[in-house]
Amino acid sequence: MAPATRLNDRAASARASSLWHIDTGWSLFAGPLGHNAMHAHSTAVFLAGLYGNFRLRVGRDPWRTCSAAVIRAGTPYEFDAEESPLGVLYLEPNKGCAETLASLMTDSSERSGALVGIGEVRAFRALYEQCSGTGALREGAEDLLAFATHRARRQIDPRIARVVDELQSRREPQPSAKYIADQLGLSASRFQHLFSAEVGVPFRRYRGWQRLRSAIRVAAAGTSLTDAAYAAGFADQAHFSRAFRATFGAPPSRGL
Repeated sequence: MAPATRLNDRAASARASSLWHIDTGWSLFAGPLGHNAMHAHSTAVFLAGLYGNFRLRVGRDPWRTCSAAVIRAGTPYEFDAEESPLGVLYLEPNKGCAETLASLMTDSSERSGALVGIGEVRAFRALYEQCSGTGALREGAEDLLAFATHRARRQIDPRIARVVDELQSRREPQPSAKYIADQLGLSASRFQHLFSAEVGVPFRRYRGWQRLRSAIRVAAAGTSLTDAAYAAGFADQAHFSRAFRATFGAPPSRGL
């Protein structure tokens, strides 16, 4: 199991601070983000305005104001929270899906690949304001996820679940689709079709997400972004920065 990591956990006031936590099965960010341009994730994502509403645009839909939303894997979206902190929870497919995260909302409705509703903000806000250490943050987030998964269970193909487990725990070099397909006794094309159907994004894209998580984990230890990029298998820091921007809709300087 990969070690848990917490980034940018400052002791400043709640509205000025930001935190990252990368863990097996999920990742969490909370803090001011402003406007993040159109982007898409390889996992389901829960967004919650910690102290008020935020603006959300999904695909080509018009902007809307909401307090919480769940974005399905592979769905392009952008948001603008101005200076108000936003909570973002990324859930890996072996842990759950969009419907799992939707159980953290009430009165939700479908909007072009997103579920918009009223979110469970109090628990998320407490994690942001009160947690003074990685252990407390992890315990609080796991409690929140346990509540969600109890209300909405979803089992993916056990073969794909094992692949997701391996990608999360394995360091570079990441395995190829052909290598994994051979291990599963499937053709490469059949494996990639099955992976996309179960996870929501192609294998290569999800593998890139795990590489990005790995770079963030290394950077958390105080390593430079250049060294973190190399350690995670990126060609250079510029390659890492492009991948970060494409995944989060903002440069690394915004969240790291």
